[in-house]
Amino acid sequence: MDPSRLLRASGMHATIDEDAFTSGAYILSIGGAQQSHVNLAHPESVFYEYLRRIANVVDLVAPEAEPVRALHLGAGALTLARYIAVTRPGSIQHAVEHERELLDFVLRHLPLPAGTDLTNHIGDARETLAKFDGGAFDVVVLDVFAGPDSAPHLTEPAFYREAAALLSERGVLLVNVGDEPPLAFTRNQIRALDQVMNDVGALAEEAMFSGRYPGNVVLVGLNRPWPADWTERLLDAGPHPAGVRTGPDLDPLR
Repeated sequence: MDPSRLLRASGMHATIDEDAFTSGAYILSIGGAQQSHVNLAHPESVFYEYLRRIANVVDLVAPEAEPVRALHLGAGALTLARYIAVTRPGSIQHAVEHERELLDFVLRHLPLPAGTDLTNHIGDARETLAKFDGGAFDVVVLDVFAGPDSAPHLTEPAFYREAAALLSERGVLLVNVGDEPPLAFTRNQIRALDQVMNDVGALAEEAMFSGRYPGNVVLVGLNRPWPADWTERLLDAGPHPAGVRTGPDLDPLR
């Protein structure tokens, strides 16, 4: 029988199943919906497209293999934390998860790579921000949204202002937005970030920018101008067909 754990806050069950197609990989599902994919044999391998796009941005934050400081708001199976731990050894990371039982369940069955420096926090993503000093992180990732039904206090400019205050000079705020046509929630979050960040970009499969398809858009907030070489490097990194929108090119989604 596959491992299962009741999550009391939501009343749903979390399960971990072996990936039938990839040896050494596992899938975390919550309430029957797949949430995370972890490759224990190769933590540097990121299966979900939106998370691969996030990882590609993390690759640009600092020189190759240089440690970073990362805050994960929404832990899931800690796929990105594992990626950072093996691609940037010595990184200091923190993860915040609302479901008290989830992190214990995940770590019991899917242990972290050796040498991972990760501190776990149980609580509300916004309330937990107060634990950290300004400029404490090079990477802040928000991966908690459930479309229009997302917690309102995590979707407003004031929240993004508090998160942006935690960014170092080179830091990035990465927001995963899952949405349906006509991407009203995505547009709302772009406008919220526009009020707070110096520059905002969006990454997705190219077709997503038409507003006609459901899927994920990764928003990137910076306290500095968008680096000139990032667009081409992110397009090259994929997954393909990759789309990157910044500046006036992002206006149709504002």
